[in-house]
Amino acid sequence: MTAESLKEAIKRELPVLLREDPGFRDYVLELTRQHHPTRSESSDWFNQMMDELRRDREEQTRKWEAQERKWEAQERKWEEDSRKWWAQERKWEEQTQKWEEQERKWEESNRHFDRVHEEIMAQAKKIDRSIGALGARWGMQSEAAFRKALAGILEENFDVQVLNVNEFDDEGVVFGRPEQIELDIIIKNGLLLICELKSSIDKAGMYSFERKARFYEERHQRKAQRLIVISPMVDPRARQVAERLGIELYHDSVDVRSLEAEA
Repeated sequence: MTAESLKEAIKRELPVLLREDPGFRDYVLELTRQHHPTRSESSDWFNQMMDELRRDREEQTRKWEAQERKWEAQERKWEEDSRKWWAQERKWEEQTQKWEEQERKWEESNRHFDRVHEEIMAQAKKIDRSIGALGARWGMQSEAAFRKALAGILEENFDVQVLNVNEFDDEGVVFGRPEQIELDIIIKNGLLLICELKSSIDKAGMYSFERKARFYEERHQRKAQRLIVISPMVDPRARQVAERLGIELYHDSVDVRSLEAEA
């Protein structure tokens, strides 16, 4: 008999034997129990596993609850620390604002003092230059020294270089005969400014300055954007000439507000 035919015979005869032969049935049940637990055993095992899982879950829940209580306690502590920190921060901000306000008051006081000091010093220098102009007019101080002082103020205030130009007018355009021509010029940001820096100027001097400026423009083929005369002593008739010729007049170098081209 082959294995296949044996299996078929067992399948055919087994139900009858289990039903009619109690001893054989018990033998088969005992044999299968070794490999497969009974329903009661399976139920006991399942209940045991569920009990273990329930105990594990309860233990894990207790641990989580304990950990949550620790986190809540730590969070309350952080919130309390944060409130204390922000309270301290507000105090520091208030104190900083007071310091800044005090510092602004000090700075404003210092600026006011500096402005007053600068104004006083500027007036003092202006008076000195006016006295110097009187001296230059009467031969007590050289005109060159006075011109140098005015040029120095322009250079200091406007960060420019005042160039003293000496050129020979061989055709006598300015004075009607060949003569040396002296001018002060400023070149700033591509602009040409022609200046006359003198301790005093009269009507003839104003006309002379205008002719010297036009001589310079013609020789160098370049138009000056501004003609400027700076002198603490200006003859009233010279002022009228300056207005007609478009020449700007200032009593002192510090009176010049800008060296840019004017509209």
